[in-house]
This record gives sequence, structure tokens and C-alpha cells, in this order.
Amino acid sequence: MDEFLTPTMEDYLEVVFNLEKERKVVRVRDIAKSMGVKLPSVTSMLSTLSRKELVSHEKYEYVELTSRGKKIARGVVHNHEIIFNFLKNILHVDPKNADKDACRMEHAVSATTLKKLVEFVKFIQICPRAGTDWIDYFGQYCTHGRSKEECSRHMREFMEKYSAEIN
Repeated sequence: MDEFLTPTMEDYLEVVFNLEKERKVVRVRDIAKSMGVKLPSVTSMLSTLSRKELVSHEKYEYVELTSRGKKIARGVVHNHEIIFNFLKNILHVDPKNADKDACRMEHAVSATTLKKLVEFVKFIQICPRAGTDWIDYFGQYCTHGRSKEECSRHMREFMEKYSAEIN
């Protein structure tokens, strides 16, 4: 991005973006309720975002993202979804915690790291040595722990199953 945005600014853009998807109009009070903050805090941030030409907002009026604001918000939402899905579906983090952690992480992860994370998730899903069996086994490992011998046994079983499937 060509200008610095704080994580809080990105959070506001993300909230407005999500609210715009579910309602006809977005009000200051909707944002305050969604974020758990007071109305003056929202008004102050909207003023800042308006100066940066990321939202359109006049006092006592509705809030709308500008095209630039939407573009940035889409990126933040995309990052959140990728991290959330990784935490929830790959690492088996409880969805509520995964959402909170994704919110924190989405601002801290570089575009390069996020791209690698996406590639890793795709790889896990398509690689015969990984796939859903591997992800399920990881869940069992987290719950029960496993020894190196058990992992080796699991790999032999997988290879036998995989060999039978391709022959």
C-alpha cells in the first residue's frame, strides 16, 4: 500500500466492508456495536479514514467505503480468511480462538508469508503424502501425542494404501 495504515484502521475497514455485505446501509452505531467501542471513537476514526479517502462519511449520515477503501478491506478480509481457515482446518484450533488469532495475525503477516501459507495449504490438500488423512492424523497427534515409531507405522500404512490405490 502507498500509505501506512494501522491495524486499527484496517479493522475499521474490515468491519465496514462486512457490514456493507449484510445491510443496506452502515451507521456509526453499527460499527460501534460490531467493534465493541463507543460512538466518539468510531466518529474519530471515520474522520481519519475519510481524510485518507478510504470512507465516505458526513456527520449523522451513513458510512460507505470508497473504491480504494473497498480494495484495502478486501485484502484484509482475504488475509483473515486464509489465516482463520489454516488455524481452524489444519491446526484444529477452536473456531472462536481461530477467529481472534486470525484478527491479530492478519496485520502482522507480510504478503510474502501469507502467499507461502496459501501455497502450503494447497500443497497439503493435493499432495498424496499429505491430504485429509494426514491432517486428521495431525489432529490425533495433537490430542494423543505419538512416538516416532507410531508415525513411521502410520506412514507405512499410508504408503500401502496409496500403492494399492494407484495399482
